[in-house]
Amino acid sequence: MTTTAVSHSDLIGASAADVRAAIRSGAYTGHTAGLAAGKLQCNLAILPEQYALDFLRFCLRNPKPCPIVGVGDSGDAKLPTLGRDIDIRTDVARYRVFRGGTLSEEVTDISDVWTADLVTVALGCSFTFENALVRHGIPVRHLETGRNVPMFKSNIDLVPAGRFGGQMVVTMRPIPAEQVDATREISRRYPQAHGAPIAVGDPATIGISDLSAPDWGDAVEIKDGEIPVYWACGVTPQNVLLDAALPICITHSPGHMLIADVAEDAETTILI
Repeated sequence: MTTTAVSHSDLIGASAADVRAAIRSGAYTGHTAGLAAGKLQCNLAILPEQYALDFLRFCLRNPKPCPIVGVGDSGDAKLPTLGRDIDIRTDVARYRVFRGGTLSEEVTDISDVWTADLVTVALGCSFTFENALVRHGIPVRHLETGRNVPMFKSNIDLVPAGRFGGQMVVTMRPIPAEQVDATREISRRYPQAHGAPIAVGDPATIGISDLSAPDWGDAVEIKDGEIPVYWACGVTPQNVLLDAALPICITHSPGHMLIADVAEDAETTILI
């Protein structure tokens, strides 16, 4: 049976469950920014059980870049604390499969590579606090210009656990000087989405030499009167996983997040 494709605009206003259903059926394979407004969107790390405890220790020791919002049971594709009907094998629009630290394939369904020893770890995403900034009238440049957020390697050491460690990746958003304090306060309310900024101002203080040359994502203009503000980034755990060169690990493709049924509310406690 042929599945009728749907577009991003078709899904604006759809519920989280309906967006997941469109993804699961193969009708939608695009990015999830702006979909299921008010619902938590999650980064993913799926790895063999023998490495999962050390990875969870690593995340707990580095909560800013790695805010845990859900953990699956070994071999179980469900994440019941994030959504009753979630099937992690099919409900993300695009996945990346890595073997030995090298990208092996990019797919829209991981049923064929799923095994009984895989553990899913869901991590918070910056979409949450970006939505909050926009609601409060604070500009988010990469959203305004239809670009991906600029991401940079920093010199901020992470607390290691087992074979997992390295340096933090950060995102940068230019913020009007008079709104920096409000930006800090708003994002602080979302610890499940990286929380408050980790630095403001001179990029050299965190080891960045050129803001016009991000390591990932797209460069954005910093206008007169704006100050660069830096947040811990969800690319951090993906880099750490790759450096660990596991036999297999699976992540979401950038921008293609798992959409949960949990509200992205600051006061929500997520049971893992």
